[in-house]
Amino acid sequence: MYELLKNINGPGDIKKLSLAELNQLAGEIREGLFNRLTHVGGHCGPNFGFVEATIALHYVFDSPHDKFVFDVSHQSYAHKMLTGRRFGYIDNDRFAEDSGYSNPHESEHDLFNIGHTSTSVSLATGLAKARDLLGRSENVIAVIGDGSLSGGEAMEGLNVAGSEINGNLIIVVNDNQQSISETHGGLYKSLADLRASKGASANNIFKAFGLDYVYEDNGNDIASLIKVFRSVKDIKHPVVVHINTTKGKGFALAEQNKEAWHWTVPFNRNTGLPTVSAPPVTYTSVAREYIMRRAETDDKFVLVTPNMPGSFGFTPDLRAKLGGKFVDVGIAEEQAVAMASGLAKGGANPLIITNTTFMQRAYDQLSQDLCINGNAVTILLNYANFDGLTDVTHLGIFGISAFSNIPNLTVLAPSNRAELVSMLDWSLDKANRPVIILMPGNAVTDGTTQQPYDPTKYNVTQHGEKVAVIALGDFYAKGQSLAEYIEKSFGFTPTLADARNASTIDAATLDEIAKDCKVVVTLEDGILDGGLGQKIAAHYATTDVKVLTYGLNKVFYDRYDPNELLKSLGITNEQMTAKIAELL
Repeated sequence: MYELLKNINGPGDIKKLSLAELNQLAGEIREGLFNRLTHVGGHCGPNFGFVEATIALHYVFDSPHDKFVFDVSHQSYAHKMLTGRRFGYIDNDRFAEDSGYSNPHESEHDLFNIGHTSTSVSLATGLAKARDLLGRSENVIAVIGDGSLSGGEAMEGLNVAGSEINGNLIIVVNDNQQSISETHGGLYKSLADLRASKGASANNIFKAFGLDYVYEDNGNDIASLIKVFRSVKDIKHPVVVHINTTKGKGFALAEQNKEAWHWTVPFNRNTGLPTVSAPPVTYTSVAREYIMRRAETDDKFVLVTPNMPGSFGFTPDLRAKLGGKFVDVGIAEEQAVAMASGLAKGGANPLIITNTTFMQRAYDQLSQDLCINGNAVTILLNYANFDGLTDVTHLGIFGISAFSNIPNLTVLAPSNRAELVSMLDWSLDKANRPVIILMPGNAVTDGTTQQPYDPTKYNVTQHGEKVAVIALGDFYAKGQSLAEYIEKSFGFTPTLADARNASTIDAATLDEIAKDCKVVVTLEDGILDGGLGQKIAAHYATTDVKVLTYGLNKVFYDRYDPNELLKSLGITNEQMTAKIAELL
């Protein structure tokens, strides 16, 4: 099946192949994609669509001497197969060898570990400038998708490339007319005009930045791509090579439904159906149902997303149903936050949805545009849990420490379905301030919450003695389990509390707890530094109360086993109880 691919140990082997063999190689790469994706999932559409371009790039240029930067890494799988990492795709026992993103720890052909979008041009300008300063002559190639162009960093990179770089810089724009969902923004009219005119349109955003420009309409044809890449190799100034490709090329289902097949769980190749079962009810589904109900009854409500409706299950038909109450700003988290602040100031009731890892990109807008002004915006962040997304570029574990210390911002973390609904109601109806809700991306648990609802107060679900367990968000379930284990181990009932609020402590409740408990255990699904446990420990610093804080270390974890990670951090009932025993 992999007659040619099995012998490709590096880019040098590609250069020995005929055009017919290169086309055969493209088919074998797609088989490798099918093999990996059907078993472990990953980014499907972007990679299927960039196979021919990857082959042509490595055929013409000389990696690692020539430097490749793949934006967001969504289209880097073929690159990995051609640079000595084919076994992560064709050998089922070696899938774990490949991260799914570009990674310099894997290969000298990868320069950056990248999983967020709109970055490649900016990184490449730095490489090009360093090359020129040091007197080298290699090609620097930045690969970026059309969807990524809507990100502010991409615009900043193009601006610098067109004005400050005086030597070689080749920007390959992979235009498949699709972002994660559909594209949004005025720049896509320019791209459409360029495609329609075969690159001749005067409406050329790249030339507006001062960049040279070349268009190739046959972006899935190896011969055409080799020709165009040869024409710009060793060029002495920055140039954009705009190629027209088909997202999902070679996989009919992905070509027909580009949004659904952008990223996929393991699936059956023939039917396209998932081969793994999803929980019947998730936090995501609860949030989606809530939003649809809210949109029907709240005339001021508007849903804003930076191209992440799919993360919450907002399919095109649901988006159409929302109508003018749905706004997708494209991949532009900064715009989403600033726009939502303006919406709130104008009298609307905005809710932003995206993944936790992506909101880091808008920290300045959160602080400056939103929180200093105190506008009532609710931000619902998905996958804010340690056992959700485990790739180093997509971790949701920084949400608590990153956001809870911004003034005027309330950061909440639900422990069950009722908590999530109550938090949304409170934020949209009563808070009158910026609120972030950190939502786990897994199965929702059932439970109750206090009424009337006040998330500034801890929900003490069990009154006890000697030991208090205070848990936040998805770790409340671990707090419940620990409390039960303590009672079985020591013969007394500990106090148990659902903290709910990561940004402020409930001093009154903490003081009440201290009357009966001299050991306090905190549990949080996030980084300890700057988190809730440290705030509680500081509150008790001048008292006799001993505090044990449990959470994650300030580390860029990568592709870890969640259970093994907990054990290494001492977050098992046996380990925590042993520490408690030392303090009693």
